Amino acid sequence: NAEEVLWDWHQPLRLLALYLLLSLPFFFAASGIALALTRYGKDVPRIYAADLLGAGAGSLGIVLLLFGVFPGTALRVIGVLGLVAASAASLELRLARRRWPILAPLGAALLIALPDAWLELQISPYKGLPQTLRIGGTRILEERSSPLGLLTVVESQRIPLRHAPGLSLYADTPIPEQLGLFTDADNMTAINHNPGQQRLPYLDWQTSALPYYLAEPEQVLVLGAGGGAEVQQALNHGVPRVDAVELNPQVIDLVSNDFAEYSGRLYQRPGVRVHIADARGFIRESRERYDLIQISLLDAFGASSAGLYALNENYLYTVEALQDYLQRLTPGGYLAISRWIKLPPRDSLKLYATALRALRETGVAEPQRQLALIRGWQTATLLIKDGAFTAREIENLRAFCTARAFDVAWYPGMKETEANQFNVLEQPYFFQAATALNGSGDRDFMARYKFNIEPATDDRPYFFHFFKWRVLPEILALRGQGGLPLLESGYLIMAATLLQAVVISTLLILLPLGMRRWETPAHSSRIRRTRIVLYFFAIGLAFLFIEIAFIQKFILFLDHPLYAVATVLTAFLVFAGLGSASISRFPKDTAPPSRLAGKAVAGIIALGLAYSLLLGPLCDSLMNISMAWRVLVSILLIAPLAFCMGMPFPLGLARVGAGMPGFIPWAWGINGCASVVSAVMASLLAIQFGFTVVVISALLLYLAAALTFP
Repeated sequence: NAEEVLWDWHQPLRLLALYLLLSLPFFFAASGIALALTRYGKDVPRIYAADLLGAGAGSLGIVLLLFGVFPGTALRVIGVLGLVAASAASLELRLARRRWPILAPLGAALLIALPDAWLELQISPYKGLPQTLRIGGTRILEERSSPLGLLTVVESQRIPLRHAPGLSLYADTPIPEQLGLFTDADNMTAINHNPGQQRLPYLDWQTSALPYYLAEPEQVLVLGAGGGAEVQQALNHGVPRVDAVELNPQVIDLVSNDFAEYSGRLYQRPGVRVHIADARGFIRESRERYDLIQISLLDAFGASSAGLYALNENYLYTVEALQDYLQRLTPGGYLAISRWIKLPPRDSLKLYATALRALRETGVAEPQRQLALIRGWQTATLLIKDGAFTAREIENLRAFCTARAFDVAWYPGMKETEANQFNVLEQPYFFQAATALNGSGDRDFMARYKFNIEPATDDRPYFFHFFKWRVLPEILALRGQGGLPLLESGYLIMAATLLQAVVISTLLILLPLGMRRWETPAHSSRIRRTRIVLYFFAIGLAFLFIEIAFIQKFILFLDHPLYAVATVLTAFLVFAGLGSASISRFPKDTAPPSRLAGKAVAGIIALGLAYSLLLGPLCDSLMNISMAWRVLVSILLIAPLAFCMGMPFPLGLARVGAGMPGFIPWAWGINGCASVVSAVMASLLAIQFGFTVVVISALLLYLAAALTFP
């Protein structure tokens, strides 16, 4: 339990045990590769190429595997593949007369025969699903798994579920029977029982119903349809056409097929069109215009309030995203975004600041005249209009809030005395913050505010990052008074992880030097150990910096995080492997390692700078081509950069092997340590400065590596 790490000494020991357990397969796999590199030093480029090509195949293979099987079964497959690799190695090493040919198939059979309970996923008891299952009479009806997550449908027979986020305290309408739909044992949405396809009045008592009381939309787009509550909300008001967009096809399949009768065939009703797509991708490709675009609550309140999403890139709530949505509105149309309320206020204010910047950057002189913000006791809804709000709309908004005990946080011309009427806070914080953000002192207000509410952008898509270092002492001082929930722990966990990685990596790099006397020939004195550390650590950091940054850059182009991960990782690893393999084709007398490394780094820097400037506009211009062509274009763009990136490591390793072969495993370990540090550091740099800075940092690291070539 991460929250108990600060005061329960057992928790760090459990964390250490997890580290040691998870490190075992990597320890033995890395040892095998290091032994191969040491024994066959002349074939370093080929061995490294095989390693990268295998990693590329694994990156794509695991994604495909998780579409077909549950994680427990995937573990069996991975275990069997490990034994197949051991068998292949035993044949290569001529160990066929020994026990390996018998032990490997026996081990595979044992893995396959393991009881399912041994490999069953153990879910954290602090998540929503285990908490719900503690209710008597609750049972799991259906489970689905994919790389997008584990879906679980739950029925509570004894105590009915009552999932109605932000429901008005004045509501007296019944909530229908529901099934809980959990993603990764949290982030619950509800499938309403409505076989008669009736109107469900309780949906009109949520803050998200506001736009239907200001106008009568004819075309509505719901982003993040999930179990379908927002779709039903639109049907409640007789909307003739509703487009529902959902990223996970298994969610649509559950509602449309397995529980179609239960939901009243919600997604098959006349006028409802379902699209399996990423929200941003759908918006960019669509040429339709909508009277209302609604973004529903897409995350679990518990995780959101704990700051655990701080490290998740989210392209739904960036400045560029809001501008994309606004372009798809009809004249006078609305964009409605609902969020959970955190106190002190964070989410809603950051969203409000993002909307202001999005409108200002599109040339709106008085953006506050196009914004309205209301809040209940649990949720808040921001309305962004294509045009200024009219007096009639404002009157309807006030009547809607008064009837439901919702507080108005902002509308054009609002007075402070109108705020903080029902869900009373010590001060009208939401109104005061909105007023400050509307004015010319908005940047000063954001700088002084206790939480980070700077608008997120596509280059820094961390909407849920609210942490500020200067607030940490104040929160820790309140720990004994229940102040710990104010701590945005996600960022701190990442910072602590980086500190651990740096300390452990330093120990692992320095310990081998003191454990044995290295046998080095006299002519190797030119190769300094410091250069080895700097070179291999720099390229280890730089390689993952570029990989992680490109995954994020291609999420928007490929419309789907899975496509981006599978395409970018596979392309980088495969073409880097080909780059490594190509080294053996260069004659050593005309192309010494130092010269080849210099040319490879020059290619990396040139391509990296070109992509930093041109990749965004190029991808935007190609958004209209089909997905297959976009994947191909992505691979073609990555190929030359990855090809060059595959050369510095084997060239450096070959140079070390020529002078100090005993240092090859050490150099391999330095590169591995750098990869661990790099993965964490890249995320922290992106949060603070954006992915462009991550790419530039990687190019500077490659330049440093070229200057320290051993």
